[in-house]
Amino acid sequence: MTENIQNHTVEEKLLNLFKLQSIDSQIDEIRTLRGELPLQVKDLEDEVAGLQTRIEKVENDNKELKKQIAEKEHSVKESNGLIEKYEKQQNTVRNNREFDSLNKEVEFQKLEIELSGKRIKEYKFKITENKDRIDEIKQRIAEKNEELNAKRVELEGIVSETQKDETDLVRQSEYLEKLIESRLLIAYKRIRGNVKNKLAIVSVNRDSCGGCFAKIPPQRQLDISTRKKITVCEHCGRILVDAAMREDIANMHV
Repeated sequence: MTENIQNHTVEEKLLNLFKLQSIDSQIDEIRTLRGELPLQVKDLEDEVAGLQTRIEKVENDNKELKKQIAEKEHSVKESNGLIEKYEKQQNTVRNNREFDSLNKEVEFQKLEIELSGKRIKEYKFKITENKDRIDEIKQRIAEKNEELNAKRVELEGIVSETQKDETDLVRQSEYLEKLIESRLLIAYKRIRGNVKNKLAIVSVNRDSCGGCFAKIPPQRQLDISTRKKITVCEHCGRILVDAAMREDIANMHV
């Protein structure tokens, strides 16, 4: 294999590189399409989980409020018991001082009952508000779950539709890599990794680089069209080929 690669003409090397780029670009498209959906699915799953956590937090808040209501109701019951006790004691007091003292205790307990009643109303109102919040959150969860299920179905469909294509393309890419000498292959992968659109091999279109659109001088275009040497764009570093090569690779079989 090494000897065959070394004996390849520059034109053959360029054809293999351009074909490899075409195949790798198709793989990129498949992975980009599929790559966005898993992220969307994950974001929706995280959002639903976050909403579920909020519901649990509000429900725990309601449990605590109900506990406090029970404590206040118990306090009211105790205060009523004390009032009844003090009022009975008032009937047996020996002087006004004892009567006034018991009367203050009765008034204090009545104030405690009033404050407890106020707190109970506040807690019940808060519970009602929380129930409304829970209903709103549940509605949002239902909407997000519907969107999530749709995204999952879409993702599963894309995976099933593209898996075979991707497998075939990867096989072709791996085969072509074996036909390219390591120096060129390393350069190709380095360029792909450094440019946004991952196009390392581009054709000259309308006298310009197909990657960065910089003008290519006529003499360099002539050199490119002869396919006698590897030519790179002076502006972006991509490997340049002539526009006719796109038609030529259509006749290649991997």
